[in-house]
Amino acid sequence: MATDKLFTVVGTSKLNGEVKVRFATDIMRTKVLQKHGHTDIVLVELDTAMTKLDAVNTIKDGDEFQSAAQQSAIADYLDAKAPKAPKATAKVATTAKAPAKAPKAKATAKVADTSELEDAPF
Repeated sequence: MATDKLFTVVGTSKLNGEVKVRFATDIMRTKVLQKHGHTDIVLVELDTAMTKLDAVNTIKDGDEFQSAAQQSAIADYLDAKAPKAPKATAKVATTAKAPAKAPKAKATAKVADTSELEDAPF
């Protein structure tokens, strides 16, 4: 993660019809969210300060966050922010050289015999 910041309050809120996960260090964040037009605000205090990812993992099974919209916001956050497994970059050891491709045959131009057509009108 890009930051080591710890949070003691986590939850969800809806703004303009979109539910998002919210983080804070104080439960008074509720007032700020209300002031800015958020609705359906559900914030809980954590027992200990946690990183964002740990906090979201803590609330995903909470009774307060079981609505479809909240679970969707939590799942979207986890999909976007969960650490990805590094891609495997295993080299394949080859002892035999791949067979060389045969050179392509050159196309030969066919010459049409027009000797019989000399008397033909155009």
